[in-house]
Amino acid sequence: MDWLYIVLPIVGFIIGAIIFFILGVNYRKKVAEKEIGSAEQEATRLINEAIKSGENKKREMLLEAKEEIHKSRTENEKEIKERRSELSKQERRLQQKEESLDKKLDNYERKEDELRKKQQSIQATQDEVNLVKKSQLEMLEKISGFTQEEAKVYLLKNVEAEARHDAAVKLKEIEAQTKEEAEERAREIITIAIQRCAADHAAEATVSVVPLPNDEMKGRIIGREGRNIRTLETITGVDLIIDDTPEAITVSSFDPVRREIARLALEKLIADGRIHPTRIEDMVEKARREVDQVIRREGERAAFETGVNGLHPELIKLLGRQKYRTSYGQNVLNHSIEVAHIAGLLASEIGADVTLAKRAGLLHDIGKSVDHEMEGSHVQLGVELAKKYKEGGEVVHAIEAHHGDVEAHSIVAVLVQAADAISAARPGARRENVENYVRRLEKLEELTGSYPGVDKAYAIQAGREVRIMVKPEEVTEDNMILMAREIAKKIESELEYPGQIKINLIRETKAVDYAK
Repeated sequence: MDWLYIVLPIVGFIIGAIIFFILGVNYRKKVAEKEIGSAEQEATRLINEAIKSGENKKREMLLEAKEEIHKSRTENEKEIKERRSELSKQERRLQQKEESLDKKLDNYERKEDELRKKQQSIQATQDEVNLVKKSQLEMLEKISGFTQEEAKVYLLKNVEAEARHDAAVKLKEIEAQTKEEAEERAREIITIAIQRCAADHAAEATVSVVPLPNDEMKGRIIGREGRNIRTLETITGVDLIIDDTPEAITVSSFDPVRREIARLALEKLIADGRIHPTRIEDMVEKARREVDQVIRREGERAAFETGVNGLHPELIKLLGRQKYRTSYGQNVLNHSIEVAHIAGLLASEIGADVTLAKRAGLLHDIGKSVDHEMEGSHVQLGVELAKKYKEGGEVVHAIEAHHGDVEAHSIVAVLVQAADAISAARPGARRENVENYVRRLEKLEELTGSYPGVDKAYAIQAGREVRIMVKPEEVTEDNMILMAREIAKKIESELEYPGQIKINLIRETKAVDYAK
């Protein structure tokens, strides 16, 4: 029975737990149903509030739409009123213009009627005049026995015959008078022009003498083992003659520009006292710059002396270069100045343009400034230079015609021809042998200087030697002997010269650096 005391509490506990569970489930169900009911009420409330809010929003949007429509309608009505006002103004303007055009059209029609009436009146008057003229012509033809055309031919024949007779008589008188006066007048004009142009002329020599302060200076110029004199001769292309002449060195070269550069460089070296290869190079470069300045000054002097203005600066430089150019022994710059003066004097005597004649005379040999550097005759080169620097057509034609290459068709060209002949034909003005000598040396330099690998070529010793400096990077020591022989053969085949010519090739390599 003891087990009953144990089982019964357990069964009672189980039954109690079941009852508690059932009661708990019922309670939670009631609580859940209560919460669901409150949630449904809250949802209903929110839905009602949302409906009310939507209605309010709808009413507000309707009001805003109505206001916007009212505003747009007001603006459209205002714009329509303005457009109607503008249209009414334009209609009034068009109506006014139409009325004005109608008035003008009426005036034009009235004037056209008046003109038509005047034209009819003029036509009637013209018909009446033609009738009177016709009756008069018929009366004249009846009286003279000629028709109108016959009378016209008759009168023209008589007038032509009389005019031919008078012209022939006058022409014979003019020809006779011209033949009597022309030659005498021409001689007088040329004589007066030559007498009034007293330009001096001196033939340029081919040597310059540089005075020395003492004979000891000769040794310093020669330098140790001749390095100073060799450097000076090499970079200037001249020949220095140091002989027994006391206190003097002779600079020999057919090219006056080289000779002048060498002379100035020697004078500067003597004055400075420091004579060595580097100093010689500096002084030669400085002398070249000074010669360039002299060329410019000489060109300006020539233009000023002849009164020729407005020349291009390059033409002035080319004129200055003529100071160092000779033609048949005559200095080209002095010759050009002389031709300008004579042409101007001839022009003043015959009443031609003096300024134009002087300009053409000064520039007539401008091609000789570059004819040793460029292909072509000095006439062709002069024409090209004048055209390049915008000279006038008459000046260009005078340059082209001054040697008769083309026919002269202007008075200025004829005057330049005459002035050129007068200047060149004066006794002592030119020496043919000097010109030929210079041309031969120029040809020698041109021939040797055009050989591949040659840097510079100088003809010295009156053409008996040609000094050739080669480019060391192109000509090797082994090739120099062969090259000298080839140049000698080329000279023998292409040039004519007295005696023999020494071919002296120089190859020098320098290394230059600077200590900083």
